[in-house]
Amino acid sequence: MTKKMKITLITSLVVVIVIVVGLGFIGNYFYNLALNPKAERPFLKNNPDLSRAMPTMKLEDQEVQEGKLAKIWIETAPHNQVTLTSYDGLKLQGYEYMQERSTDRWVVVAHGYSGYGKQMAQSTKKFFDQGYNVLLVDLRGHGESEGDYIGMGWHDRFDMMGWINQIVEKDPQSQIMLYGVSMGGATVMMTSGENLPGNVKVIVEDCGYTSAYDEFAYQLNRLFKLPPFPIMTASNLVAEYRAGYDMKEASALEQVKKSKTPMLFIHGDQDTFVPYEMVHELYQAASVDKDLLIVEGAGHGGAHLAGAVYWNKIWDFTNKYMK
Repeated sequence: MTKKMKITLITSLVVVIVIVVGLGFIGNYFYNLALNPKAERPFLKNNPDLSRAMPTMKLEDQEVQEGKLAKIWIETAPHNQVTLTSYDGLKLQGYEYMQERSTDRWVVVAHGYSGYGKQMAQSTKKFFDQGYNVLLVDLRGHGESEGDYIGMGWHDRFDMMGWINQIVEKDPQSQIMLYGVSMGGATVMMTSGENLPGNVKVIVEDCGYTSAYDEFAYQLNRLFKLPPFPIMTASNLVAEYRAGYDMKEASALEQVKKSKTPMLFIHGDQDTFVPYEMVHELYQAASVDKDLLIVEGAGHGGAHLAGAVYWNKIWDFTNKYMK
């Protein structure tokens, strides 16, 4: 080998090493930004895409007032703290709000990205006032639940199955609804594709995404004006190593195709955080009994502020499957 060839070879190796190290650094940076539950997330602060306002329609004043009262109720109403040991040994936290009069109606409520169970105060009180026992859960890596990564609904689907089985053990005649918003919506959709007990009668998802990969690729472009390749490729490799899952595999779209449980899909047509178009992909993919509610003017997580339009649709749909 000539000296020139050696120099070329060494130079090429150095370039490859620099690229690999650089992509590893970038992948790790974006992994921490997206999936490390302890990381700061400046992109969530003052983000117009996360506005809960509904600029093209008047908010129901009653819903706004009920939201304020629900935040007090969620802390002061009698409830039990319950725990679940996940399939991989994590201690997960839940909160049960039980009816005084015995009922077999249950709803499991799942919160959104970087949230926690008791943030779902308004929906919890709505379900409780409708006569449901409510189980609020802190998803892994959130609230009081253990976990050093955010599951984006994928590993959380097994946790949801654990909570479901815990209800069934306690109440074999239970009739269970799954309800989730944003990442919680993706979580209940991902759960829908598993072999669920017959006790799970209906699922309501609100503004969930098609897959973790799709959502992060969208945010990468929207926040940083960057294309998916090669950053998402590098970040996904880091996710597989550190969190143990592939973000492409974490697909609500593929899971709803396998679902056997009736499902209501909800989305605001002004949602630019989880793009509105995703709900139509998800709805079309589902082959179960299904319905779709599009709330005009609603941003991300804001559909419930439409008040009676939102909740009456939920009751009309779910009452067909809950005795």
